[in-house]
Amino acid sequence: MTYQNTISELDQAIKKQGSPWSAINAETAARMKLQNRFNTGIDIARYTAKIMRADMDAYDADPAQYTQSLGCWHGFIAQQKMISIKKHFGGTKQRYLYLSGWMVAALRSEFGPLPDQSMHEKTSVSALIEELYTFLKQADARELGGMFRALDAARDAGDAVEAKRLEHAIDNYETHVVPIIADIDAGFGNAEATYLLAKKMIEAGACALQIENQVSDEKQCGHQDGKVTVPHEDFLQKIRAIRYAFLELGVEDGIIVARTDSLGAGLTKQIAVTKEEGDLGDQYNSFLDCEEIDPSAIQNGDVFLSREGKLLRPKRLPSNLFQFRAGTGEDRCVLDSITSLQNGADLLWIETEKPHIGQIGGMVDRIREVIPNAKLVYNNSPSFNWTLNFRQQVYDAWAEAGKDVSAFERDNLMSVDYDATDLAIEADEKIRTFQRDAAAQAGIFHHLITLPTYHTAALSTDNLAKEYFGDEGMLGYVKGVQRKEIREGIACVKHQNMSGSDIGDDHKDAFAGEAALKAGGAKNTMNQFAAA
Repeated sequence: MTYQNTISELDQAIKKQGSPWSAINAETAARMKLQNRFNTGIDIARYTAKIMRADMDAYDADPAQYTQSLGCWHGFIAQQKMISIKKHFGGTKQRYLYLSGWMVAALRSEFGPLPDQSMHEKTSVSALIEELYTFLKQADARELGGMFRALDAARDAGDAVEAKRLEHAIDNYETHVVPIIADIDAGFGNAEATYLLAKKMIEAGACALQIENQVSDEKQCGHQDGKVTVPHEDFLQKIRAIRYAFLELGVEDGIIVARTDSLGAGLTKQIAVTKEEGDLGDQYNSFLDCEEIDPSAIQNGDVFLSREGKLLRPKRLPSNLFQFRAGTGEDRCVLDSITSLQNGADLLWIETEKPHIGQIGGMVDRIREVIPNAKLVYNNSPSFNWTLNFRQQVYDAWAEAGKDVSAFERDNLMSVDYDATDLAIEADEKIRTFQRDAAAQAGIFHHLITLPTYHTAALSTDNLAKEYFGDEGMLGYVKGVQRKEIREGIACVKHQNMSGSDIGDDHKDAFAGEAALKAGGAKNTMNQFAAA
């Protein structure tokens, strides 16, 4: 519906009410309605799910059409990210949000900073989703408010052409609200617990939920040791629970991202139930590290498996966990992925120990032999030492090709001494093109960085503290922050405007008219940034 149609519709509704509503202005009401086009989180989830589904189809047709996101731990961070994307790229196409369970645990728990072990409050995840979208909706209101004020100015100046241009821009306004892939960890309990939390997350606006195949009460960060996986049927119950949650809430296009941690997880808490040879439980158990025993050697408390007429004893650790055979991680990842897609998941996530296109692509090729359109969400993790990893990849490729690498010490390639070398330059180029190359060669539909804004906040704060509390004093802030904000066009330099003061003034005008006590007058110090 166009701007003018919205005004006309509301004008008719106001006139129906007669004199009691005579002070209500239809155009003001239309502006407020357009500034808040999403009334509920379900509205957001439905809208963004359709975007993501369309993007998945576009990627299937052309792998160059991959998508990206950055993890955000606060609504303000998400807001500034999307404002920046619109400023630099003219739109939000193929750019999403990511909500990291790691950052919720480390930064948003009432217990204080916690490791990524699902110890934070369940509701802190859905609360953050709601916060992220609150800030994105406020970004819409702020930007549209500026367009409305410009429209009024054009009309006051008698500039009909500019007024028409602004009306067209308002009619075609692109929202800051984009899809979010939200981390539900291992489901925070059994399938029922997963279902209940999934509903909360969807109601807050999530169109895509990422769930992993670790044991809920043993969950670890994907890049730490000690991970314990569950049999496939346990995981599939949770996938089904999430799908039911989406359908119950009317988000039929909702997306499930099934993550496998099997590459780095060498342990299981359970021996899977199996009813016949070759079924899914039997396949899971086939990866267990077992030893054949003689019945006469049975000891009290032993657990046994029978396979091909042999009596096998799975190796059980003092922790009461069972271990998988070494070297089975990739095979387990492939089976996990195929099984998840065959039982309702839409996208895969394979947690790896390094960003290596060959390794990822090799597994995806095997998965695609069964599921041709299988595609990944991939964690471009800050837990990887990207510089060292890619320099070593180049070093190994050079060595294999017979190129002289005697000038380099492989284990010390992180050294600044190598920064200007051809090896380092080639490695940096591979890092630069990693997302594009992995999308084309390894089936990666969505690239994300889980914790980038955790690290940028730490780095920028360190730089400011070093300068401000040191010899630079106030110049440390002015030169390192404010001057850059002004010259680089960072909207947040007008922090009163960013916090909503102009939106508030617009509302005061509507509610109180000439009696309004507004913040944006001549004495507002933000006027010093009028040219910014």
